[in-house]
Amino acid sequence: MQNHTRPFAQRRRTVTQWMACMAMACVVSAPAQASDDSTWQPSKNLEFIVPGGAGAALDMAARKLTDVLAKEGITSNFIVTNKPGAHSIQALETVARHKGDAHSLITLSSGYVTSQAQGALPAHLQNLTPLATLFREFVTVVVRADSPVRNAQDLVARLKQDPSGLSIGISNTLGNHIHLGIAQPLKQEGVSVQQLRIVPYKSSAESMGALVGGHLDVVAATTPNLLPYLESGRIRVIAIAADKRLQGVFAQAPTWKEQGIDYVSNAYQGVMTAPNATPAQKAYWLQALRRATQTKEWQDFVATNQWQHLFLGPEATSQAIRSQVASTHALLDELGLLPANAQRLAQAGTRPAR
Repeated sequence: MQNHTRPFAQRRRTVTQWMACMAMACVVSAPAQASDDSTWQPSKNLEFIVPGGAGAALDMAARKLTDVLAKEGITSNFIVTNKPGAHSIQALETVARHKGDAHSLITLSSGYVTSQAQGALPAHLQNLTPLATLFREFVTVVVRADSPVRNAQDLVARLKQDPSGLSIGISNTLGNHIHLGIAQPLKQEGVSVQQLRIVPYKSSAESMGALVGGHLDVVAATTPNLLPYLESGRIRVIAIAADKRLQGVFAQAPTWKEQGIDYVSNAYQGVMTAPNATPAQKAYWLQALRRATQTKEWQDFVATNQWQHLFLGPEATSQAIRSQVASTHALLDELGLLPANAQRLAQAGTRPAR
């Protein structure tokens, strides 16, 4: 027990600090009251860009959110467009080209943070306007129900012996929060994570299909993607990166912590819009998103998918992004998951998210 204990202690402090920052930011992100901020309203068709494939968690959340916004009469109907791809570059470009135009929204996920932390995004794609954080989500590691891997200890033992001996599916980019959600706890236990056989898919819906079809040994994904397979008994949860056990069909799913591995992930989803959004545009969307997420339909949806409600406004979300880019860059470096040309990222971690 040597090298991997000290970096994890640092990582745990970083997570604790980030959660404290989030708690304080909830106070900062109270609804804007200035009269000038109530003058903008959408005046043309609305589009919501999902940087992932149809049917997966990002897509499900975007479609439910836009449906609630429309059903409650908060906005008109959205066109929801899926644009999967490495580091969400195609999706981000679609929104970034419309500076100052808040008629296009895009999912903000932890993948946006990890892409910045890897140095994978050009500067103009790091300047989108965060509008809100909506909820936390938890990375979960699963195998088929007939797998010889029974628990976290089995998984660690197999991968210590042969780090490339099991194929591990993730969505959708190497080094993202899904990848980190399995690599970090394994590294804490002494697995050589640089040698893991990681297989990226366009969405977790695809990686789960590959798992139950016998084409993968292990999948790391967030909870909504696992529900139908868990309900039908086709998969077994090895570990979930939550503070404590979840409810419903996940009630029997063990956490990393209860299996002796002190790891909790801090992934989340939110909403962004184009660069240079005005205060009036941000105020409009803050009010709209707050109203939508306070509805029973949205609250039930979050609970069903085993997410944790967390609403933060534009400034608090921007602050959290800046903090996480810096800490995630350090973690990626620690795990050996930074590309060779990403050293320039030391400055990107402090670039303000506008």
